[in-house]
Amino acid sequence: MDSITIATIVLIISLLVLLGTGVWIALSLLSAALIMFTFFAPLDPGSIMSATMWDASWGWALTALPLFVWMGEILMRSGLSSSLFRGLSPWVSGLPGGLMHVNVIGCGVMAAVSGSSAVTCATVGRMSIPELSARNYDRRMMIGSLAGAGTFGLLIPPSIIMIVYGVIAQQSVARLFIAGIVPGVMLIVLFSGYIAIWSRLNPDKQGDQPPRIPFTEKLRASKKLLPVVALIIAIIGSIYGGIATPTEAASIGIVGALILAFVNGTMSKTMFMDSLLSATRISCMISFIIACAACLSIAVGFADLPRAAANWVKQFDLSATVLIVVLTFFFLILGCFLEGISILVLSSSVVLPMIKAAGIDPIWFGVYAVIVIECAQITPPVGFNLIVLKSMTGRGIGEIALATFPFLCVLLLAIVLIVVFPQIVTFLPDLMLG
Repeated sequence: MDSITIATIVLIISLLVLLGTGVWIALSLLSAALIMFTFFAPLDPGSIMSATMWDASWGWALTALPLFVWMGEILMRSGLSSSLFRGLSPWVSGLPGGLMHVNVIGCGVMAAVSGSSAVTCATVGRMSIPELSARNYDRRMMIGSLAGAGTFGLLIPPSIIMIVYGVIAQQSVARLFIAGIVPGVMLIVLFSGYIAIWSRLNPDKQGDQPPRIPFTEKLRASKKLLPVVALIIAIIGSIYGGIATPTEAASIGIVGALILAFVNGTMSKTMFMDSLLSATRISCMISFIIACAACLSIAVGFADLPRAAANWVKQFDLSATVLIVVLTFFFLILGCFLEGISILVLSSSVVLPMIKAAGIDPIWFGVYAVIVIECAQITPPVGFNLIVLKSMTGRGIGEIALATFPFLCVLLLAIVLIVVFPQIVTFLPDLMLG
């Protein structure tokens, strides 16, 4: 075996052993980088790794990460979850499937606030599960739609994982945010469409339908939700219009979130400090993973693995479509054992050179990768949304995974659609550039 093959085998075994024994993901990546430097790169790893970690930790794009996380923490502590159900239920009650659409649209709104899949799923589930259960809605469809729609937190901007991808792939975070809008809306339509079709085919499982509500009552019920929606539109609109960078838009979002919390009467010293500390913990964890992943990327670069991977793609003359199919299976397998950000940073050092060699648009690939990672969030045994719903419902992982399977198929359909029609992803970013 040549040195490239040996280095690849050692890297895979090292990561499997470290991650399998429960070592922190960041430390696993850092240890694997040290092993690669020690045995396959004739350089002093100390100075290179310290400089790499420093460079990875001060990028301007990364400053948006803690700000958006803090904005989400403030809004989630300001009573948004209860406002979601009261504000959305009058508008969807007349649709086929009734209040089941609250899971889908509610997750879409929460995704634009939290930027996290598990948080979106838990927050919406906390208010929708008791309400839908009391109205005798089908339990499997209720759980499946919630687990599937909870993944919107990864795609709909401002998405935390989009910021991570932008940093490690050196792509514009603003363009990535805008690229996620149309696919995010498409997924909401696909999920709601599936619920409507299922409801028509199973009229006896629709649950108790609420009475029709006058338009003025719908507006009155939505009054607490409209300011949050307006804040989200202002953030995305300012980025799209070039008025603000993602970091500046996040600062505006924090000010707006603090004002909304004050107006709602939920602002207090305890709430302020809890949201700030929670955002600090989450941001530090993600930043540490990114910095250690940068070290691993440099290490495998010196070991010549990315060039070998790119040459492997050229040697087999894989078309872009075939490569995407192979990577889809690869990401889904990783998703059985790792969460989203870990999948992205772990694979980036090898996968990004491959897509560059295949001529794939990195902005399009970022959205594709996020949707595939969304699928990974609902695949057992370590699908995080499945674990969240297991703790909330007391049902087994297998039962929840079975209920979620139709929505996993809808996500795969979305991947097929953006492969066949890449303009779904690229239209708005190209329009944004004039």
